[in-house]
Amino acid sequence: MTSVTLMNVGATQALDIVHELRAQGYVQGRDFDFSYHQAFWDGFGYAEGNLPKHTIFKFYNKTHASWFALKYTS
Repeated sequence: MTSVTLMNVGATQALDIVHELRAQGYVQGRDFDFSYHQAFWDGFGYAEGNLPKHTIFKFYNKTHASWFALKYTS
């Protein structure tokens, strides 16, 4: 399994990408899975404790992960 993380991608944008993948014939649970993670703030202002919103896409085929990374990461 190969993971691709899209930083600063919110839930709505993540679902739009999932709909695009499904329209292209990919099947969730067989070809890919995803998880959205909301922004985290530790309350103290330390950079190590802060994490921006992001979405992790996991692909069961490395070729699909490579294609996805080329298309959606900058």
